[in-house]
Amino acid sequence: MAAYIKSLDQRHLVTIGVEGFYGLQTQEKNAVNPGDWASSLGTDFLNNSAIHNIDFASVHAYPDSCGWIHIRDGDDILKKPVLFTEVVSSSQQNQQGSYQRDIFLKMVYDKIYESSKKRQAGAGALIWQLLVDDMQGLRRTFVKEETNRKYRHNDPCPSIGS
Repeated sequence: MAAYIKSLDQRHLVTIGVEGFYGLQTQEKNAVNPGDWASSLGTDFLNNSAIHNIDFASVHAYPDSCGWIHIRDGDDILKKPVLFTEVVSSSQQNQQGSYQRDIFLKMVYDKIYESSKKRQAGAGALIWQLLVDDMQGLRRTFVKEETNRKYRHNDPCPSIGS
């Protein structure tokens, strides 16, 4: 598909837009997945991002994930930039409040900035949702369904967000 898109338009960058889960063929890296279920979804960060016509890799960063390994993989294996296309730290994921959220976000952005400044693979970051206090009704929550190994967003407001 990437080759077909490039045949139509060579001036725009192409990426896959995946979370950054490692698949069954990269067992040694599965420890950074959010659970055993993630490797069975049919995506593999390294194999999918290595496709010739994919210009840059993408990954999501959550407080319980380790996205730094993705930056190293971008430098050492893929030789491509890695864009953090979703950075999340919600009150549901972090019960310690906005101070801990701010520390997490600063850590993510500092790591990406340092990588980018050195012209390494850390290419940038996008905020998934930015809500101020008392806007909880607009949030999107992440729901994992272990039984059928799929995941979905519980979206009370589908017209807002992604």
